[in-house]
Amino acid sequence: MSNINAIKETRITPKKGLFELNLKELWHYKDLLYLFVKRDIITVYKQTVLGPLWYLIQPLFTSVIFTLIFNNIAGISTAGVSSFLYNLAGIIIWNYFADCINGTSDTFKKNEAIFGKVYFPRVIVPISIMVSSLVKFGIQFLIFISFYFYFLLNDQAGQISWQIVYFPLIVIIMGVSGLSLGMVISSLTTKYRDLIFLVQFGVQLLMYLSAVMYPIALAKERLPSMLANLVSYNPLAIVIDNFRKIVFFNSLDFSFASFIYPFSFAFIMLFFGFLLFNRTEKSFIDTI
Repeated sequence: MSNINAIKETRITPKKGLFELNLKELWHYKDLLYLFVKRDIITVYKQTVLGPLWYLIQPLFTSVIFTLIFNNIAGISTAGVSSFLYNLAGIIIWNYFADCINGTSDTFKKNEAIFGKVYFPRVIVPISIMVSSLVKFGIQFLIFISFYFYFLLNDQAGQISWQIVYFPLIVIIMGVSGLSLGMVISSLTTKYRDLIFLVQFGVQLLMYLSAVMYPIALAKERLPSMLANLVSYNPLAIVIDNFRKIVFFNSLDFSFASFIYPFSFAFIMLFFGFLLFNRTEKSFIDTI
């Protein structure tokens, strides 16, 4: 008698619920997640002259420009902290959010070829973008640390707080916010194509409303009440302001407004992001 090897059967069935995230399945495709992350990191600057150095050049150059315009010309004070370092802190945190939302906002369009040919959990693609953007953020954060110690020796880095232990929470909030908003936009662009052209403009506009280059207190002082409220209640602005308080001013007050509100906002948006993403995933191939 010949031995017959058992054949493992895998059935692919449509999702039954709008909000259905099979973590076991995601873990099964962890190798694919790694390949997507590797692809995102390598291909971005593969055919550029400076390559990965752009990871470093972009935040440093932006910080110099912000320092010249907002601090030297507009006269925005940074309370004894180097204005360059102050701006760099806001830029690297903001860049992580911006990379996540920009990278995920066109998920269905950019991956329509592979989505139409082979099955895998589609949500792996936006998650891979969030992870690969985290690698870029890590590199930029190391540059920030280098400049921080340089200015610390020159007494221009303020006083770091023990509440730096909350730093991972700050990173999680920014990453999840970018991922969730990106998935919402990606789902909408399958039907409304011109929306993708507004993303870059919208992200730039949101940057100015997120206190990247000025403190929230200044917005309350100088801006009209409506704009000041937009900045004050912007969860991204609150997170960026919290990071600066931790690393420069030793003055963070852990409260609903400072952490629980932006954390809640990020994960509520994540719920709606997955909801729309799962709904769009079922029929996007017919409309894209």
